[in-house]
Amino acid sequence: MSLWIERWRRLIWGAEALWGAGVAHTTVSLGEGGRSVACIGPAGERKVLLAAIMNDGTRALARGGVGAAMGAKRLKAIVVSEEGKSSIAEPERFDFYRYESEKLLKASPLTAHGLPEFGTAALVNVLNAAGALPTRNYQQCSFEGAEAISGEALKERFVIGKRGCWGCPIACTRRTEVDGVRGEGPEYETIWALGADCGIDDLKAIVHANYLCNELGIDTISMGATIACAMELTERGLLPQGPRFGDAGMLLPLVEATALRRGLGDELAEGSARLSKRYGAPECSMQVKGLEMPAYDPRAMQAQGLAYATSNRGACHLRANMMGSTLLGLPKLVDRLNGSGQAGLLIELQNLNAALDSLVLCKFGHWALAEEHYSRLVSAVTGRRYEEAELLQIGERIWTLERLINLGRGFSKKDDTLPDRMLHDAAPCGPAEGKVVELEPMLAEYYRFRGWSKDGIPTERKLSELGLREYGRQLLPC
Repeated sequence: MSLWIERWRRLIWGAEALWGAGVAHTTVSLGEGGRSVACIGPAGERKVLLAAIMNDGTRALARGGVGAAMGAKRLKAIVVSEEGKSSIAEPERFDFYRYESEKLLKASPLTAHGLPEFGTAALVNVLNAAGALPTRNYQQCSFEGAEAISGEALKERFVIGKRGCWGCPIACTRRTEVDGVRGEGPEYETIWALGADCGIDDLKAIVHANYLCNELGIDTISMGATIACAMELTERGLLPQGPRFGDAGMLLPLVEATALRRGLGDELAEGSARLSKRYGAPECSMQVKGLEMPAYDPRAMQAQGLAYATSNRGACHLRANMMGSTLLGLPKLVDRLNGSGQAGLLIELQNLNAALDSLVLCKFGHWALAEEHYSRLVSAVTGRRYEEAELLQIGERIWTLERLINLGRGFSKKDDTLPDRMLHDAAPCGPAEGKVVELEPMLAEYYRFRGWSKDGIPTERKLSELGLREYGRQLLPC
């Protein structure tokens, strides 16, 4: 079925004719007249645990297998049609704050030049030089083929234009073409997952695999990371006739097999944690709370390891990415090889991102804007005054409520951890050579700064402060 929302009326339509169709055909079929379409592809229909919800064809709501949830409900698409504009309580004040914000975005080297010029793929060389580009399933920290798959190489060989989300002045998305086929991306995370993490430096193969993931509705990060896990299992002799590091020719067949649950793809469809456990080597899965880690090696970015370990949905760079502070000096430069004293900075970033997510705002704006700019914009839109501290407290309330839900479902301090490789296998080369993630002291500091117990449970005092005391009584285990 498909769910249509038009002028706030909800209509449910049969979508039998589209069941089995790819993302592009589904989007075109349902998106006539300017309608916006969020749909699943064949991967979501088959409840592949890496499945994404694709928005207007090429944008992915990807992490955590949300596409499988839609597939389990036999929901093919959600279609939204609405005319007119949202009302703004104080339009003149809003226009002024928007003007001021756009000036700051145009003044920042990253939001005015770096992202518009190269997109997120510009990070390939940056992370590689820092020894923080995970390679061959996190066995190395830098990739000898990084230049061949960099944002500079992508621009030179395949980029034909750029675009942004509606009204965005940054326009970080790359419009690309390869062998007569056009699409969007790949983004940095995708280039890493299907490239360096798999030991592959064939950029054309990566672009094609990115297109196929979009068409079939698959999270490129978890797809690449799961293939990389399978490659290590093969390297160890545990997965007979499995894929090998550097074999670009295996990308497309494995992506398709995963989406359709065919052969080895049926095992890959369950994600790297289940795959590695099945073959007796759970340490080969680079995941936290079941979610595959993205493209930042925490041995070279210590506080990023804390961000992965404490993220409520598992290893995630969107809940908080410490790259700004540890590599780019935004809002300030900190020692990336020593995470001590950075828990407070991470917590503020987690709280802000939770608030920005609820406002449906891009994370890149924070590289140019501060909390005060967001609070002023929200105040002008709603007509209610929000101070920056209040905005951050709203984010903290969201974060803490998510924590309560996790605790109520059986998660605990033992799940706030990292793969053994990050904790015990030292970085083999680069600036972080000899380093492992010193997680325990960072985690103790984090819990203390959060106002949680030493076991990671929000205290009664903290819950009362956030107005969540009743939720704590309902959700916390007895």
